[in-house]
Amino acid sequence: MKRGIRLAAAAAAFAALPVLSAEAQTLRMMTGPQGGVWVPIAGALKNIWEQNISGVAIQTLPGAGVANVRGIDEGRAELGFGNSITTVDGLNGEAPFPRKVTKVCNLGNLYPQYFQVVTVADANITRIADLRGKSIAIQPRGNTAEVVTQHILRAAGMSYSDVRANFQASYTDAVGLLKDGHAVAFTLGTTIPASSVMDLASARQIRFVDLTPYAEAMKKINAGYNLGPIPANTYPQQTAPVPQIVYSAHLIASCEQPEERVYRMVQLMFANLNALTPINRAMQGLTPAAAAEDIGVPMHPGAARFYREQGARG
Repeated sequence: MKRGIRLAAAAAAFAALPVLSAEAQTLRMMTGPQGGVWVPIAGALKNIWEQNISGVAIQTLPGAGVANVRGIDEGRAELGFGNSITTVDGLNGEAPFPRKVTKVCNLGNLYPQYFQVVTVADANITRIADLRGKSIAIQPRGNTAEVVTQHILRAAGMSYSDVRANFQASYTDAVGLLKDGHAVAFTLGTTIPASSVMDLASARQIRFVDLTPYAEAMKKINAGYNLGPIPANTYPQQTAPVPQIVYSAHLIASCEQPEERVYRMVQLMFANLNALTPINRAMQGLTPAAAAEDIGVPMHPGAARFYREQGARG
């Protein structure tokens, strides 16, 4: 009770802070594919920041986990969303990154991401090996889920040469292929329940591939991969928990962004969580301590200052 009162009081105090003056500037923010949750979250953050930080405009751009990290590092964007596993790959210069990224900082963890392997039930796909020779709807290169798809195939002793990879620009387009019978499986990395999977379940009987047999091999590929269950009844027809691969979604920014601006952005995000949780209920109950958890990505000084003030970082 006391903790809840303190958080409510802190949120009210943040919201009451004066608008920050800033030199007029448009900040580019890379999001994700249409049908994913990053696009609407970015729209909500855009409204919050533009209404409360004088002189700052946010331009949202399409993107994906790998592309966003590269975009910020290469100066094509100032803000974006990332996935812990691929952001760390970027910092280490691991594939699919051509070199180490040096200008990307963390603003805070947001919620767990689930890499999901969804199939149409009548295809009788129960393991990754059953996808051999089959058409799979996959996100474009530059999307974290596309990288994880390569890894899950590798964990099963396969590669793209063993399947018919069908790269789609959006979750909506991928679902369309399964609805029409042009693909038997769909891989995606997003929060749960994913609206695209709900859409597919409204038209076809679906099944998830249990990824438990591949967890150890996936961990060897990237230490950030963990196994986590999609709880029973998250989706229609899904009556039991299904283990999938889990990692973290987080907010990233150019390390060159001014400390005061980033401090205010993070402050405003926490002051307005009630505008974000209806978009993605996985963010409900997000605390500064959870957002500040170390995922191997350097925290921006402005964000670190906010979390220190909340007692969430040393």
